Amino acid sequence: MRLVQFHHAEDQGRRVRVGVERGEGMDVVDLKLFDPLAPSTMKELLELGDKGLELAKSALDSGRCVLSRSDVRLLSPVTSPEKVVCVGMNYRDHCLEQNAPIPKEPIVFSKFPSAITGPYDDIILPSESQEVDWEVELAFVIGRRGKNIKEEDALSHVAGFTVANDVSARDWQMRRNGKQWLLGKTFDSFCPLGPALVTTDSVTDPHKLAVRCLVNGDTVQDSSTEQMIFGVEKLVAWVSRFMTLAPGDVFLTGTPPGVGVFRSPPVFLKEGDIVECQIDQIGSIINKVV
Repeated sequence: MRLVQFHHAEDQGRRVRVGVERGEGMDVVDLKLFDPLAPSTMKELLELGDKGLELAKSALDSGRCVLSRSDVRLLSPVTSPEKVVCVGMNYRDHCLEQNAPIPKEPIVFSKFPSAITGPYDDIILPSESQEVDWEVELAFVIGRRGKNIKEEDALSHVAGFTVANDVSARDWQMRRNGKQWLLGKTFDSFCPLGPALVTTDSVTDPHKLAVRCLVNGDTVQDSSTEQMIFGVEKLVAWVSRFMTLAPGDVFLTGTPPGVGVFRSPPVFLKEGDIVECQIDQIGSIINKVV
């Protein structure tokens, strides 16, 4: 299934709704219209566990409560998660691009949830940075609470996958604030997500997906999740050693080569640029830089 969060176009953003896409880019089944007792947010739906997914499937199979795509505005599949967990240097080809050693354990950092924005919302250039860069990433969302999760059980804790852009202010990431990554990663609008949360049963193999980023129509990143050093199961198990994972938590799994900072000369985003991040079987997000 392709689970989404959205606003009704006529609602002017007053209410978040949860729905199911009938296919990538197609009309949306409104869960609240199907069942008035249905959750109002994705996080609440995931907290219901299997019952929430069964509700979504029943609504999709009913053929009822369908909204035209033109009548909805998609939001990030998850808003206000408890955690946004990010992994750096997690693609072999990205490490080679910068002559960096292959990490022996996951390099974990974070974005604040306030960085999250929708799949077609604007990326806002902050006045504090002159070196804003793109990073297409496979993201996944936790569906079941857990601590010290075993690798063999990890996928049962994952609700599904989505597309992310780990927008990064390289000056703050690499030279400012003691070279701590957080501030450079967490400006408002620096985490576009979407367009849908594609449930795990709808993705054939998360470690064999083509990953691309285009800037103004030109392909700047083109790789595969096969290049990931630490896969989904390893990341869930590793991070859950340190913290309890909760439904709605978002993981960004790293980016392939082709980012702007390692080009010669470096290239950074400017006002008016259009950034499109694509992952096979999941979809694409398109964000204008303003």
